[in-house]
Amino acid sequence: MQSSTKKDSRPRGRPRAYDPEEALAHARDTFWHSGYAGTSLDDLSAATGMNRPSLYAAFGDKHALYLLTVERYIEAGRAAMEAALDETLPLAEALLRVFDGALTWYLPPRAAQRGCLLIGTAAVEAVADEAVRERLAAGLRAFDFAFERRLRHAVQQGELPANADPAALARVASALLHSTALRARAGEPHATLRATAVAGVALICGTPAQADPPSGTPPFRC
Repeated sequence: MQSSTKKDSRPRGRPRAYDPEEALAHARDTFWHSGYAGTSLDDLSAATGMNRPSLYAAFGDKHALYLLTVERYIEAGRAAMEAALDETLPLAEALLRVFDGALTWYLPPRAAQRGCLLIGTAAVEAVADEAVRERLAAGLRAFDFAFERRLRHAVQQGELPANADPAALARVASALLHSTALRARAGEPHATLRATAVAGVALICGTPAQADPPSGTPPFRC
């Protein structure tokens, strides 16, 4: 009997049964909730719907997966900050858009207050983990730079005095943002955190705090 020479066109192996971006988002949320040390491989498998071999094949070990989620978080946060810091808006309004977006992420509706992934988890691991420390530092620099660029534009446009120091003011804005993240994770209510942001923005801008400044911006991460 002659065997057929027709090739089987069916793909070999099992098709990929997961969305890498969706899996990363679930892994990120798991680290965000429990921290790096408090998150097990079983937790990540349950969150992503992937068994351990699949996780390793797609993302490497737990450490590599955590670093990837942190990198994605920083990049998304930087991009969203730059969008919020619209140069066509008054400086105070642009700065408050950043804090309003951050609060949306720090205090998710119908979920536990989680603060910022970077400040809440990477700051802990950075003490003993050089790779995490490098990414934490890079993230802080990225957020400083986003603030600084907008503040430098404000000086050029006369919104701030000519002798204002955009780099120093940017670090003040970042410090306020990081404090907001920590206090959110500690359970402070939205109203208190936003009032603090309003006062901090007024201090940076050298203007009286508005009673009810503009709000509403797409949420951004940290």
